[in-house]
Amino acid sequence: MGFCCGAAMVGAVGTLRQGSTLVHNVPLLYCPVCHQVEVHHAVKEEFELLMEYAQGDRAREVNLKEYIDDSMIAEWKECCTSFQQGQPESVLREQIDMALDLMGVAKQMQDKEWERALKSRLQVLGDRFKRYQKTNAQ
Repeated sequence: MGFCCGAAMVGAVGTLRQGSTLVHNVPLLYCPVCHQVEVHHAVKEEFELLMEYAQGDRAREVNLKEYIDDSMIAEWKECCTSFQQGQPESVLREQIDMALDLMGVAKQMQDKEWERALKSRLQVLGDRFKRYQKTNAQ
């Protein structure tokens, strides 16, 4: 599982732009709080090799799926707590639930700094959840 700003990163398969090349079907980790995105370490080497070839050939689009195997996908899925599968509401709910669980631990430990960080994270997640609900209600 990856962490960036303190939130658990979520697994997703997406498209990344590197220069003028689009790379499709990339196993990613992304943060729903700060929006950091990274290629999962299980496929990072293949991603970098494909990028070298694509940039050398001046390819506009490539597909990473052709260069990764099932064991790499299994490793990626094993380290993710949740996956974005076209359901942003469930991902936001999971992240809010995890932050609330951690808030209980922080309070038990009387760690005020951690509590402040968790409150800030909950504020961001709550705002995103409200925006999502408002957008889908229309």
